Amino acid sequence: MAHFLLFIAYIFFNTIQPSSVEGVWITQDDETGQKKSEVLLYEENGKLYGKILKLLLPGDQGKLCKECKGDNKNKPIEGLVIVNDLLLDDGTWEDGTILDPKSGKVYDCYITLVDDNNLDVRGFLGFSILGRTQKWIRK
Repeated sequence: MAHFLLFIAYIFFNTIQPSSVEGVWITQDDETGQKKSEVLLYEENGKLYGKILKLLLPGDQGKLCKECKGDNKNKPIEGLVIVNDLLLDDGTWEDGTILDPKSGKVYDCYITLVDDNNLDVRGFLGFSILGRTQKWIRK
C-alpha cells in the first residue's frame, strides 16, 4: 500500500509541477543549425536571467560585444548576461528582454519550456508576431 501511495504522489507531482528552465542550454544558429553557445539560465529574486558561459565555434571564442550599447559595449561575449528580467506567468517566462550579442540589439522576449530538454526562445520588437523563435536544447 505504501508503494502505491508513493507512486500516486510521484505521478501527481510530476504532472502538476512544471519542469524548471534553469540549467545550461545549447543555442543553435538559425540558418546552419550549428551549435553556437552554452547559456546558463538561472532564477534570481523571482526573475529569470541567462548568461553565456561558452562560445562553441572556434572563430567566436574571445569575441567582444562590439555592437552592444552601454555597460556591455566591448565586454567579452562569454560571461555576458543576455536574458534579463523574465517573470513566470502561467508556465511561460515573459516580460523581459534578450540581447543579440552579434547585432547588439535588445529584443522583448518570452521563453517556453516545450519539454524537459527543449526551449522555445522568442525575441521580438513590440508584437510577438514580428519576431523569431530559436530552439534551445538542454545540455
